[in-house]
Parts: sequence; structure tokens; C-alpha cells
Amino acid sequence: QDQLIESGGGLVQAGGSLQLSCAASGRTLSNYLAGWFRQAPGKEREFVAAISADGGRTTYADFVEGRFTMSKDNLKNTVYLQMDSLKPEGTATYYCAVTRQVRAVLEATASGYDDWGQGTQVTVSS
Repeated sequence: QDQLIESGGGLVQAGGSLQLSCAASGRTLSNYLAGWFRQAPGKEREFVAAISADGGRTTYADFVEGRFTMSKDNLKNTVYLQMDSLKPEGTATYYCAVTRQVRAVLEATASGYDDWGQGTQVTVSS
């Protein structure tokens, strides 16, 4: 069964850091785009970051402001989101997503992804 399993969430103080991981089981990530999204209570799911199949290109939401870094290790079949200088408004459930079609253009909309993880909770205290 294909699965994306996120980990690394937790409680952190404002200004702190967390690294989220998303490991794929039953499918390969090497040929496909991957993305991170987040959803806060009462809000819609929003785009955070995306990465190309080879890991060489990334794009980020404007609110990231250089604080996050997305990376991809195709040998480990895992994508990461390093989050630094976290803010309280970053409190949300974070989801990784992967396409099932080979694409060159980085995807920033949720509808562009096919497989989703179960999410990992990030709570940033002020």
C-alpha cells in the first residue's frame, strides 16, 4: 500500500526550529514533484513549498520569507522541510504531497497533487 508518512512535528517556542520529514512507502519519489502544505484550524489548506523531481528546484510561499528549506533525498525516498525562525502563526497541521505524473513545472496548488500524508502537528508558542 502506498503511503506518505510525515514526522518531526511538535511544540516549539517562537523563533525555534523544526525539521519535518515525509517518507514514502510503496512508491518512489524520484521522478515526481513533492510539496508541503499546511492547514490551521478553521482555515483552508495552504501551500508552503514545492520541490522538483530531482530536488534541484524549489519554490516557497511568500510567507516563508527565507525561513524554510525544502529538500529531497531520492535515495532515502524522503522529503524534508527545515523550518527556522518559526512564528506562532505557523501553528498548523503540515502535510506532504506527491504527484503521480511526471511534471517539470513546480506545483503550488493542492489539486495538483495525488498522494497525501496524514499530517504532522506543529505548534508554535509565543
